[in-house]
Amino acid sequence: MSVSYDFTGKVALITGSSSGIGEGIALLFAKSGANVVITGRNGDRVAKVAKQCTDVSPKQLKALQVVGDVNNEEDLNRLIETTVQTFGKLDILVNNVGVAIKTDVYKQDFYENYKNLMQTNLNSVVYLTHKCVEHLAKTNGNIINISSLVSKISSGSGASAYHMSKAALDMFTKCMAAELGPKRIRVNSVNPAIVESNFVTNFGAPKPVADQLYAAAAAKYPVGRAGRPEDIAQTVAYLASDSAAGFLTGSIVLADGGHMAANVSFDAEARKLEN
Repeated sequence: MSVSYDFTGKVALITGSSSGIGEGIALLFAKSGANVVITGRNGDRVAKVAKQCTDVSPKQLKALQVVGDVNNEEDLNRLIETTVQTFGKLDILVNNVGVAIKTDVYKQDFYENYKNLMQTNLNSVVYLTHKCVEHLAKTNGNIINISSLVSKISSGSGASAYHMSKAALDMFTKCMAAELGPKRIRVNSVNPAIVESNFVTNFGAPKPVADQLYAAAAAKYPVGRAGRPEDIAQTVAYLASDSAAGFLTGSIVLADGGHMAANVSFDAEARKLEN
């Protein structure tokens, strides 16, 4: 059973919201009465999710569509400007966008892959946060970063750059909570474990391998299943709610189905991703 939130009058910008976890977050904010901003690189996907958000909105509020690449500063500037011009303010920033690139340190293209991954997973978040502070300070808004459980564990499966990007994102969350507290901006992080979305296949795994990973999570996780986008969306909504989580800032919230508590390992499944 999900908890109901009321974000009527709030403006929520969610990066990477044209699919997966970002889509789930956007839909929940829309259902909860917020004006939502849908953004991603694929115009068709952005339009599809925007329509879904409008359909589930209690007042049929039209979601704002902004097609762009978070790795392009001009696109990020346009994203913020369009949001503020359309709605007059910004209350909630969800830095959800992220990529996973399998790249082994001994391979020739490692450093190029490392730079590309860091640009998306870390640098774009830093830049967007930097540019949004002036708007969030006016609304006593808040920021939720979507990190990962892997920020707390190491891996030998060619995912070092991804793990590093999420560990850095966690530290950025904590630093921003302290730095932006005087401006009454709360900053928190949600760190999912395995979630059924397009993320694993984007990492390079065929769908049957991804399905095996979800089945393994169901067998190993104390909750008896892999995560779903709506699980992460509910955690984000909780953190975004001033009435529910107004005393939380600088928190790194594990939404992992008990992965860490049960010391779950997916070494065998990770080896399949390598092949």
